[in-house]
Amino acid sequence: MKRVMIIGQPGSGKSTLARLLGEKTGLPVHHMDQIHWMSGWNERPKPEKIALAMEVQNRDAWIFEGGLRHTKDHRLARCDTLINLDFPLWLRAWRVGKRTVLHFGRTRPDLPDGCPEKISFEFWKWIWDTREKNRIANLRWMEEAGPHVTVHHFRTRAQVRCFLDRQG
Repeated sequence: MKRVMIIGQPGSGKSTLARLLGEKTGLPVHHMDQIHWMSGWNERPKPEKIALAMEVQNRDAWIFEGGLRHTKDHRLARCDTLINLDFPLWLRAWRVGKRTVLHFGRTRPDLPDGCPEKISFEFWKWIWDTREKNRIANLRWMEEAGPHVTVHHFRTRAQVRCFLDRQG
């Protein structure tokens, strides 16, 4: 396991899994939100996002969490491990709410500086509106992974803990 792609919807635990897996394996961890956002919650222009993601994906070793559909095919071709965190909406909503409260007014480690945690009704609406579409897209990514890719589809926290216990 040298190049790990972690996908999942908001609140699924992508950042946490990436950090813990990075600690166990020594692989460098990259968060798509650090590429997507600039300080002040300003979205980075698409060409810059693509270039930064491709720079990471071209490296020899990485754990890359998050999605960017414009570089998905290349990332799928480069990764040797794909992890889909596929948890129910209620759990993801609980986690997003919890992290909002815990980090309110401060920037989480998986975000760029100057992006303090805030209550965003727009984000909550996006989570709700895309719950089925994004789940289906993530399942499709699993189907599109090549034979060289070890695919993990985790639907419970126990499955994630068991996987982590087997690493490092």
